[in-house]
Amino acid sequence: MDASVRQPSRASRFSGLTAPLFHRVLDRIDAGLVEGAIEATLPDGTHRLLGGRTDGPVAIVSVHRWRALWRLVSAGSIGWYEGWEAGDWSSPNLVPIFDLFMRNRVALGDTARAKRGAKLAARVFHTVRRNDRRGARRNIAAHYDLGNDFYREWLDETLTYSSAIFAHADEPLARGQQRKLDAILDRTGAKAGERVLEIGCGWGSFAATAAAAGVQVHALTLSTEQQEHVAARGLPGVTVSLTDYRDVTGTFDAVASIEMVEAVGEAYWPAYLQTIARVLKPGGRAAIQYISIADDVFDPYAGGVDFIQRYVFPGGLLLSESRFRRIAEANELEWRDRHAFGLDYAETLRQWRDRFDVAARGGRLPPRFDARFQRLWQFYLMYCEGGFRGGGIDVAQVTLVKR
Repeated sequence: MDASVRQPSRASRFSGLTAPLFHRVLDRIDAGLVEGAIEATLPDGTHRLLGGRTDGPVAIVSVHRWRALWRLVSAGSIGWYEGWEAGDWSSPNLVPIFDLFMRNRVALGDTARAKRGAKLAARVFHTVRRNDRRGARRNIAAHYDLGNDFYREWLDETLTYSSAIFAHADEPLARGQQRKLDAILDRTGAKAGERVLEIGCGWGSFAATAAAAGVQVHALTLSTEQQEHVAARGLPGVTVSLTDYRDVTGTFDAVASIEMVEAVGEAYWPAYLQTIARVLKPGGRAAIQYISIADDVFDPYAGGVDFIQRYVFPGGLLLSESRFRRIAEANELEWRDRHAFGLDYAETLRQWRDRFDVAARGGRLPPRFDARFQRLWQFYLMYCEGGFRGGGIDVAQVTLVKR
């Protein structure tokens, strides 16, 4: 055979057969992009503009192997991450693609969600991560006990791992965090000498804020690293214990809980709210900051396992605000003064990512976290930022008043 006349390789023949199937997947994505666009470069050398019919974010995506699309349509966000990590696709900025998936979630339908087989396998795996007492401790340790030396390198100086509230776009992160902490303290209505229960105390930034106002705080955590850090601060009037919220005793003038309820799980929302109602004095206030996902996608989200639950935060689940509120009101907790600030969380995540990248490039992250782990967390921070920018995920504060 003439060497200049080569038979197509097995891979190229396979690609030729499968490319039309994957172009149909792209057709579905194109039809579902009501806002914004994707400029895609494909393995067969073609370029496609998906969407682009109305204004919105524009994502640049290079699909290096067709299997990236197979991973996406079969395994949803888990498959999309695994394809990215495997080099099946790339983008100079992942935030717009996650923004697009979220803001077009209704029109896209199940195009980018895990299908039955992958969904069932993920759910079976996830059942061992339920948030009973033993599971909650294990799940919290998997995320928060990565080490104070890890979080210290990229959180702000207050070591606050929740959304800030910014007065303007250029405000430093620590100032926005302090505004959030002050807002929570104000919602509790706690005065000097009164006692506040904090459910999920992080590294003690709220406890320090309350202590500076003369308020006594009993702080709960399931993270050994956090408990040791808060105890070492020696904050006046602050005690901290490794205690499950379900086991707390006593009566308090107020309760504070900042982005802890996402670690509770839907099956345990009643227990969480019953605890708040049980420990609050009549007329007492609970200040809650929580992350929610839009009701129009809550059922498929809660019925599956997403990238964060699989790889970053086992046992985590965002709230359905409407369902959570109904449970609160059934427990004689009046829902007041909701304030949402989702774009502030997007900005918080952007600043965290910038700080994380600087720490990674500078070799300041603990050596036990290799390059693959660092890429995972970069993906995680961009995934979350895009979700908030797309509007299907929100963060809010609310005051619950015990009737």
